[in-house]
Amino acid sequence: MPGILRILLVGNGGREHALAWKLNQSARVEAIFVVPGNGGTAAGLAKVSNIKGIRPDDFPSLVKYAMEAEVNLVVPGPEAPLLSTIVGISCFGPSKAAARMEGSKAFSKDFMKRHGIPTAEYCNFDTYEAASKYLDSIEHDVVIKASGLAAGKGVLIPTSKREAHDALRDIMLKREFGAAGDEVVIEEFLVGDELSILAFSDGYTIKALPPAQDHKRIYDGDQGPNTGGMGCYAPTAIAPKSILDQIHKTILQPTIDGMRKEAFPFVGMLFTGLMMTESGPKVLEYNVRFGDPETQTLLPLLSSDTDLAEVMVACTEHWLDAVDIRIEPKFSATVVVAAGGYPGPYAKDVEMKLDVAKEGIQFFHAGTTMVNGTLKTSGGRVIAASATADTLEIAVSNAYKGVDSIHFEGMHYRKDIAHRAFKQAPLLEEALTYASAGVSIDTGNLLVERIKSAVRSTKRPGADAEIGGFGGTFDLASAGYTKVPALLGVIDGVGTKLKVAQAVRKQDTVGIDLVAMNVNDLVVQGAEALFFLDCYSCSKLEVDTAVDFVKGVAEGCRQAGCALVGGETAEMPGMYSGGEYDAVGAAVGAVDRERILPDTKNMVVGDVLLGLASNGVHSNGFSLIRKIIERKGLSYDTAAPWDETKSIGLSLLTPTRIYVRPLFNLAQKNLIKGMSHITGGGLIENIPRMLPKELAAEVDVTTWDLQPIFAWLKRAGNVSSSEFARAFNTGLGMVLVISEENLNQAIYDLEGAGETVYRIGRLVKRDGEGCILKNMETWD
Repeated sequence: MPGILRILLVGNGGREHALAWKLNQSARVEAIFVVPGNGGTAAGLAKVSNIKGIRPDDFPSLVKYAMEAEVNLVVPGPEAPLLSTIVGISCFGPSKAAARMEGSKAFSKDFMKRHGIPTAEYCNFDTYEAASKYLDSIEHDVVIKASGLAAGKGVLIPTSKREAHDALRDIMLKREFGAAGDEVVIEEFLVGDELSILAFSDGYTIKALPPAQDHKRIYDGDQGPNTGGMGCYAPTAIAPKSILDQIHKTILQPTIDGMRKEAFPFVGMLFTGLMMTESGPKVLEYNVRFGDPETQTLLPLLSSDTDLAEVMVACTEHWLDAVDIRIEPKFSATVVVAAGGYPGPYAKDVEMKLDVAKEGIQFFHAGTTMVNGTLKTSGGRVIAASATADTLEIAVSNAYKGVDSIHFEGMHYRKDIAHRAFKQAPLLEEALTYASAGVSIDTGNLLVERIKSAVRSTKRPGADAEIGGFGGTFDLASAGYTKVPALLGVIDGVGTKLKVAQAVRKQDTVGIDLVAMNVNDLVVQGAEALFFLDCYSCSKLEVDTAVDFVKGVAEGCRQAGCALVGGETAEMPGMYSGGEYDAVGAAVGAVDRERILPDTKNMVVGDVLLGLASNGVHSNGFSLIRKIIERKGLSYDTAAPWDETKSIGLSLLTPTRIYVRPLFNLAQKNLIKGMSHITGGGLIENIPRMLPKELAAEVDVTTWDLQPIFAWLKRAGNVSSSEFARAFNTGLGMVLVISEENLNQAIYDLEGAGETVYRIGRLVKRDGEGCILKNMETWD
């Protein structure tokens, strides 16, 4: 947690006033020095003071002042200080190398191409002749961008080939944007709604604020020249949670990861401008600082218990993942009031007055200055009124009530802020689709087609293992059952082992686990596994993930000798986060009535207990396992402490052993009296489930080898022996009751089938617990 902070805030716009306003609320902030500041930061904020006599681009003087004022955090507002890099003091902002993502549009476009980040098609040019020739060679509409910094005005959107050539001449020959036009980017014109995502980053973790929509054009109806922004609202309806998850996964995180991998990690506020196209969100541009007027809109949505200063320090010290950024469940709107003539020539030093703001309305100054106690205009975008409310309509209405409290000659503002949001509402009411709600029938159909071959491979007598109908059928007569058998059904899931699979992005082995957890429960009752069904539930169906999972299910069915006859894919937006999914399976088996197990009537004192080795932890105890891994500060891609040839994740994903074939064969030979599948509850809970009330199992834990993974888990988690025996299988996946006379034959058949067999104990007369574990102290 940060200590007392003295902050140097560089800039003089509405963004800087909003930052000062929010930072002023932090109990950890002692003082905020704004260079040069404006009329809003000059008064009204207790910890804030403007510093005169230092230009915001005079970096040596800024550093000198910061040292003298004992500043311990610098917050640059505009991009220029970022590109030049303030050094010597902790800075909430990227390095000069990372700031190229805004400073050079050509650089950022090439970066996106290298990392597969969706964006418009483009070409970069550093000569007018080549750029002009390229314009003549294409027919599609274009956007022309001065590659360097142009104060938010270097993006031109021509409506004809002639306008495109005129724009190119203005940038590269007439030098309207100076050195910013030394290189231009000509890119495909994208159709859709624009979206702004502002996200905090510490170079590893990225946490986004609500999606916002800016209004760049000067006049209503998005007409006239571009400006720095005439208003904003948030959150937007065009970016529901499913879309935001997609943006995080395909754009934001790959951007942060790519910058780190190219040795210029990003620390600070990443502003990503997006176009919501028919084919999904695409990046228009990056900015490497807070946006204006997005900042004035978004900061009022931060909850009162979210400390902006703490978030900034967490970014600079790389522990952002430890910070909880809470957002109020409200809407916010900002209306910018500009000087007459802006973005062209405009008057300055015009006296202005502000009425007292009504509750819920906040003024953020930009182009204002305080002269001898009188507030005057000093810039093009003069001031903004922001408001938050429970609905967007009320927030916009209140923001315009704030505008009514602003008075100066020649003032101009747009009357239609958030007009796109209000126009979208009736269209959504008339044209909603299942896909717009987050469920894609087409994607589900694609999944069925891709898994048909895997499902078909599980075909067996009695079932054709074809999917696509309303259900699966099984013919007992074709399976060889001449008498009516008893049918048994089981249902189970994989549990939180799925969290490991999702983290490692390996899904096939947990598909095997799902089958194993069910068919092993069938065979302990003496039943043959006949067929299997699964249910796969997710927020948004990712076909590749689901295909891998179902392929694992099919492999489990092949190992068990049962048919995969059907399944359900449930796409449920909002029920799960990101790429999370859950799965449950059900298996049906058959057994001749006289062979149903356990045969408790024939169990006697002295019957032998055999244990069959497990493949490791199988599919139980993962909530505890994950907690132990977290406590030790390990990640799933770290080499496993118990097996350095594998990562922790891959080792934990070793699938549950399927014991069906060898155990069913023993049951058919009447060599087994009872079987216990060691799952949740471990040895202590599961062994008694197969025993009569008068008998107990006496088990010597020294009779089998404790696998390294179990030894490590017990030690690393400081798990008591009794808890250890209840949480894990401790190395045994099955425990069998065998009579002494059948013992040798049973061991011979099991070992011949590839099982590792241990003689672990015997049945005794019950006098208390149903499972007695001897020599547990050897585990310590």
